[in-house]
Amino acid sequence: MFTGTYKTLLQRNCRRKVRANKGAAGVDAESIVDFEKDLKGNLYKIWNRMSSGSYFPPPVRAVVIPKDERSQRVLGVPTVADRIAQMVCKIYLGPKLEPIFHSDSYDYRPGKSAIEAVGRARERCWSYDWVLDLDIKGFFDNIDHELLMRAVRKHTDGKWVLLYVERWLKAPAQQPDGTLVQRDKGTPQGGVVSPLLANLFLHYAFDDWMRRRYPKIPFERYADDVIVHCKTEVEAKELRRAMGERLGQCKLELHSDKTKIIYCKDDKRRGTYSDEKFDFLGFTFRPRLVKSRAGEYFVGFNPAISHEATKSIQETIRSWKLHRRSDKSLGDLAWMYNPIIRGWINYYGSYYKSALYRVFYQLSRSLIRWAMRKHKKLRCHKQRAVYWLGRIALREPKLFAHWEMGMRPTAGR
Repeated sequence: MFTGTYKTLLQRNCRRKVRANKGAAGVDAESIVDFEKDLKGNLYKIWNRMSSGSYFPPPVRAVVIPKDERSQRVLGVPTVADRIAQMVCKIYLGPKLEPIFHSDSYDYRPGKSAIEAVGRARERCWSYDWVLDLDIKGFFDNIDHELLMRAVRKHTDGKWVLLYVERWLKAPAQQPDGTLVQRDKGTPQGGVVSPLLANLFLHYAFDDWMRRRYPKIPFERYADDVIVHCKTEVEAKELRRAMGERLGQCKLELHSDKTKIIYCKDDKRRGTYSDEKFDFLGFTFRPRLVKSRAGEYFVGFNPAISHEATKSIQETIRSWKLHRRSDKSLGDLAWMYNPIIRGWINYYGSYYKSALYRVFYQLSRSLIRWAMRKHKKLRCHKQRAVYWLGRIALREPKLFAHWEMGMRPTAGR
């Protein structure tokens, strides 16, 4: 059922991948460091139980995080041991499912990325006048277990895979107060195998249905974030109606308030419509002033970092409390935070890079406060601190990642 081949996976690939992904402790409060104190014994225990069919996943730890300004998302955090067990299943099942997935499905797939999906959407918005921005109501919490298991059985007859996938789906969630909530639908966000299972479900619920029913209508999908490109408003409205029926057949529901039809307005597209922008993967697509290669300005429909992403980054910068790190040198701060700053620039700077300038005003203000607290001569002299940091930025423009893009120290607005 579960051979020695998978014992090797446990010992090598799975444990390393779980360690690389880090993550919080589960209901047993055991961290990765704690797990590795008896690595050989713990891995053997997982292999022994999985090979005998006696492995039962522990409850996932329910963690509530803000989704946006008005709603929250509940993550289900498995234990370290359970994440390793799930990784074995993912490594086995992933290669079997990858060939069937649609080329415009981008979530957690080798060779695919979110920024690629944004770029593809950008190109298609230039060719198609309308976008249908789909929002599936509580997708991860409402996946039907029976339909999902039917899809899994279509691609494997491995008894151990089917057994444990079903057990993972049914594993209860432990609330912060210790109570257990049984689950008869949904797959917990936070599980290692959950993204793969969710992708498989939407492949049949949406991707393959679109391929069969509307082969000439393109789309981009990243997990349950879906945008569809239409030639006309009539086509978009018809698709919205049909999509509602299709999701109903799959025991899902379109969010009526959040599912919108957007007009991709630019210089060549006239008229005024109620919705002329949409958000996708941290970017806001809307009419923007663009400079052509010839130096001429025109209005194009393009993406740039969204308001929500900007706010999230600025809140993260505030959480660093740089002004309290007077024990660190400027070089220490750059070493500590540059990998994160560079990650933001590499992703959100891919399109309309100048929109990042307002993002890093918060970082400039934090560094100025740090300088004023670090050096006595700069205390109570904000403008002097700005000049002091500015001279360093001119002398060492590569010290901070955002300085490299020309974002010099400023007191902000």
